[in-house]
Amino acid sequence: MRTILLFFILLGCWLLLSGHYTPLIISLGVVSCGFTAVMAHLIGGTDKEGLPTHLFARLPGYVIWLIREIITSNIATAKTILKGTSNPEWFEVAASQTSGAGVATYANSITLTPGTVTVDVHVGADTRPVFLVQALHPDFADDVRSGEMDRRVTALEGN
Repeated sequence: MRTILLFFILLGCWLLLSGHYTPLIISLGVVSCGFTAVMAHLIGGTDKEGLPTHLFARLPGYVIWLIREIITSNIATAKTILKGTSNPEWFEVAASQTSGAGVATYANSITLTPGTVTVDVHVGADTRPVFLVQALHPDFADDVRSGEMDRRVTALEGN
């Protein structure tokens, strides 16, 4: 069932992004998405962690919040660059997520917001994931340290 769902998700994304709707191109897309879904199934990539369907219901709200954060961070990053006031900072932040999908979502969300990059993930002393993050300015580091993004990703994860 998850393989079929993955096929339709891939096909929907492919159709939205391709912009070409001739019979030949659509049939090649169907074959490509079918092959990809079958290969994902064969390597075990359609399990609960590989295709986290439990996140789908809460995902739109998180994506809207993340897009707003990306826009505001873009503006702040542009101001920092144009003023020449960058003061790079390296710091570590612990993650409260329990699944691989949650940890990856949090790390990628940090990197997606301009001005911050997740450089490394390792296990901390309390067995929680810890991210090494580089921030363009201490204000961006404070935004990550505030824990708002961590809280939202944990809520998305369902814990």
